[in-house]
Amino acid sequence: MDHLLRSNKTTLKVCGVTRSEDVEDLIKLGVHALGVNFWPSSKRYISPEDAAEFLLAAAGKIVRVGVFVNADPELPRRLLRDGLIDIAQFHGDETADYCQLFAAEKLPFIKAIGVKNADSLKNISDYGATAILLDTPAPGVYGGTGEVFDWTHAKSFIAEHPDTPVLLAGGITPANAADAITAVTPAALDVASGSEVTPGIKDFEKIKALMEAST
Repeated sequence: MDHLLRSNKTTLKVCGVTRSEDVEDLIKLGVHALGVNFWPSSKRYISPEDAAEFLLAAAGKIVRVGVFVNADPELPRRLLRDGLIDIAQFHGDETADYCQLFAAEKLPFIKAIGVKNADSLKNISDYGATAILLDTPAPGVYGGTGEVFDWTHAKSFIAEHPDTPVLLAGGITPANAADAITAVTPAALDVASGSEVTPGIKDFEKIKALMEAST
């Protein structure tokens, strides 16, 4: 997991994976991490039971991130302890108290924050997160808007919190990935809609271009 969040260059997380063949191709291409969406209302949703086989087969080959939205904490806790995922990602309205349950148990997690303005980034340390994901605000949608937010807020946050790994999301595509890296220098880019043909089906020409942007 350290090679995703603490590399000397920006790495890539491809989110919204739903098919075993895409997992295999992501591993072959050398993508650093994949995200699997366990929020039932997502258009990229897959159940833990349906994802279990390809997630277990991918263990040790790619960082496996489980994405949750306001889930019963027992679900991410169980998937982490069962070895289906390497790190949880909380992409809803999870409170600091919710997140501290995981921090207290030393279970790794990413907390996603919708960045409306500078005030959105106050008190981030209260979550005790392993890493922070900065995304475009999407009330009630919880990500996947495909829209870019003002990256100056992300750049300022990283400058003020150099020890906190930051993933940058929100409208990242092959066309702007290099600009995002130059402007923000995040630990990783997190891409869903910018890496697919349709929701949940990956486009490997786009993913190759995203990989090239981060090298």
